[in-house]
Amino acid sequence: MSEDMSNGLDDIMAVLTGLIEARFGMSVDMLRKAVAARPAAFPAATEVVTWHGHLVESQAELDRAEDALLAALDTQPSQIDDPALALAYQVDAAVQIRDGRAMVLRFLLDPDAPQKQGLAAERLARLTRGAGTGPVVPAAAPPQATAAVPSVPVAGRSVRR
Repeated sequence: MSEDMSNGLDDIMAVLTGLIEARFGMSVDMLRKAVAARPAAFPAATEVVTWHGHLVESQAELDRAEDALLAALDTQPSQIDDPALALAYQVDAAVQIRDGRAMVLRFLLDPDAPQKQGLAAERLARLTRGAGTGPVVPAAAPPQATAAVPSVPVAGRSVRR
């Protein structure tokens, strides 16, 4: 059972790694070294390398969770106890995390993704172009209110004037 599961998981990693290598024209290891040397030189590569690292971490966590579940199931009689069920939930959560990271990486690698075209992409480009060019918060503190605040009626109480 474990071999069947790991074959499917290796396929996800192999496919995404192949897409990265095809997109950037170098191995993931070479790309990782290039990004480490100059992370700001090519932001798209930096982001892909970062998410590939997240994917590798989540795959390792999934492998550990599956191994723990299989070990627990080997010691079980016909019924699954609560600790084994908790391990099954951990496997499920690890699969969801890994799949979510794989989806992000696939999105980053797809230049034709619908969200990367049209009005939404243009707005995002305008927002990110100005990023880092000025203060995010106003340079001056907002003026302090000096007027007295009028009393607000509270349900069940009379208002004094």
